[in-house]
Amino acid sequence: METDMQKLMGGSEEDDEEEMDMDVKEEDDEDEENGEKHMGTQVMVGPDGLMTVTGNNNQFQIQEQVGTPGGGGGGARKSRPLEEKERTKLRERHRRAITARILAGLRRHGNYNLRVRADINDVIAALAREAGWVVLPDGTTFPPRTQGSRPVGGTSTGLTSSSSHLVSPQTPPASVRGVSSGYRASVEYNSCRMKGVFMPTPSPYDLSSSARSQTSGMVGDGGEQTESHPLIGGSMEIVNDKQIVDLPSKLPERDFAGTPYVPVYVMLPLGVINMKCDLVDPDGLLKQLRVLKSINVDGVMVDCWWGVVEAHAPREYNWNGYRKLFQMVHELKFKLQVVMSFHECGGNVGDDVCIPLPHWVAEIGRSNPDIFFTDREGRRNPECLSWGIDKERVLRGRTALEVYFDYMRSFRVEFDEFFVDGIISMVEIGLGPCGELRYPSCPVKHGWRYPGIGEFQCYDQYMLKSLRKAAEMRGHAFWARGPDNAGSYNSLPHETGFFCDGGDYDGYYGRFFLKWYSQILVEHGDRVLSLAKLAFEGMCIAAKLPGIHWWYKTASHASELTAGFYNPCNRDGYASIATMLKKHGAALNFTCAELHFVDQHEDSQEGMADPQGLIWQVLNAAWDVCLPVASENALPCHERMGYSKILETAKPMDDPDGRHLSSFTYLRLCSLLMETRNFMEFERFVKRMHGEAVVDHQV
Repeated sequence: METDMQKLMGGSEEDDEEEMDMDVKEEDDEDEENGEKHMGTQVMVGPDGLMTVTGNNNQFQIQEQVGTPGGGGGGARKSRPLEEKERTKLRERHRRAITARILAGLRRHGNYNLRVRADINDVIAALAREAGWVVLPDGTTFPPRTQGSRPVGGTSTGLTSSSSHLVSPQTPPASVRGVSSGYRASVEYNSCRMKGVFMPTPSPYDLSSSARSQTSGMVGDGGEQTESHPLIGGSMEIVNDKQIVDLPSKLPERDFAGTPYVPVYVMLPLGVINMKCDLVDPDGLLKQLRVLKSINVDGVMVDCWWGVVEAHAPREYNWNGYRKLFQMVHELKFKLQVVMSFHECGGNVGDDVCIPLPHWVAEIGRSNPDIFFTDREGRRNPECLSWGIDKERVLRGRTALEVYFDYMRSFRVEFDEFFVDGIISMVEIGLGPCGELRYPSCPVKHGWRYPGIGEFQCYDQYMLKSLRKAAEMRGHAFWARGPDNAGSYNSLPHETGFFCDGGDYDGYYGRFFLKWYSQILVEHGDRVLSLAKLAFEGMCIAAKLPGIHWWYKTASHASELTAGFYNPCNRDGYASIATMLKKHGAALNFTCAELHFVDQHEDSQEGMADPQGLIWQVLNAAWDVCLPVASENALPCHERMGYSKILETAKPMDDPDGRHLSSFTYLRLCSLLMETRNFMEFERFVKRMHGEAVVDHQV
């Protein structure tokens, strides 16, 4: 299962077992309380079978026929023996322990977004959704886009806690009620954003917080209210601080016929080339590529892994598997986008293979672990090299920049004919973890879980040396340290003295530190892209930025700060990055972070996330300097509503300058995409990205 910051919830097995024990204890207490309540409860049975139960604090009626085989009056039911109750409790503890271990395994190894106190219903729902089924909040389950197979009366109108996903990401049935918790942001962040930023006309599919903020009177403090929604013609009710949105049976769909042509690429599987640099299953891949060609997909994207090509010794490159792959792509007349992947694969959301850094780099790391990013506790992250060694000769006589340049130059020489023939259309340069220009501030392997703020990664000796130099130049040598009140990976902003409203992030030291921290990120991108421009002269190069959208609605934007983006509510942290990319003629590849019409996770409100607001801030920063912008989906997408959201981002409605994405890459080629229903929907999406007419315009 994929994703681009995708979101992991939950904790460790110990946390799950602790929660399980608490649940059982609470249940035991409830049994005792119920027993005490029965002492003061009177049961009266009338001649018509109506049983009235009167307690100390409540009174209710249960319509039930009470009688005996002989037709006589009913008798009081005997209480269960104590031994039977104890056996029941033991069975329940055993069942919950098994459930806790299942959930922990799915979270740790399967990247399922399951809450800590999930139960077996959540597991079944998650597996059903992965198989492509629609699971409604009340548990009603049916295949997507097959209305006839849906049970009568299956529409949910109530609130349940049996599923961690409030609304399935699959195509909705005739009527769906989406539910999201109401909340008030800690700050009015929109008033702090910069003036003159283009925001497109809201899509009918967009019921995100950004779109909801444009609709007055929709959120209340309690009670009940119903109001028509101006965008979708449905209604919204507020019940017990919950927003319940009624969607009409069909949503009007924008017609993209005649809109600009946006090329569509498909990312190949991460393990298409194995650790021996051999092409995996070439016959099966060829069949899939031919199917993609039949629907006019423009090309494919592939990672060129540093840990595969230069695995065993410095400057010894093995491109054999990639040459076979590129030849196959050439014969099918596809375009090719390649990624210079200087990071490891494995341990992140969507990673289904393990590709470490080169062995000789790992050997150096064992004797000098400071070549890797390091957090405040001294934990090393071998996912990529620290930017502190960009100019340090610690890699067997070479600097990190020289290692990157030698690798890129080898690739350019090896595949010269593919550049000359125009087969390779773009080279994306890996600049950090997951190939993105960011610090590895949220490593799952170190215990991070969404929506934690992450931690600063500046504690290797080379980064600290740079910080010390910057502090001395500023005249405050005692500032040569990281913040000591910035919390830990899973802290929330208001829990820290640094990121809370009015916190140290906006003080003299905080501004100094964050400026230095973010400047290191920009300088690293500047140095590597200057070498890439030299290695791939005349070629389109690109850099990838992540969508760190949680805590975007707070003043500090804590998760962006730890990732290296100095983007609090009173500062634009992406303009300097766009200017740096423009300097090198590089395109920006930004994760689309496509949104569904309601929030998919129970904690999306808790995380104060605003993916759409972040998307448009980054797009405007890039377009303001005339930077080409490519994009890709952050989450697996196989349904029409997700595709429509991508289209709205790719081709904004009513943009006065007619701006649009330069290309879109779909993540990724897999067996699920090739299933008939999913592939038909994908073909329709490709046509609309190309500006072609489609037969139907109704969801």
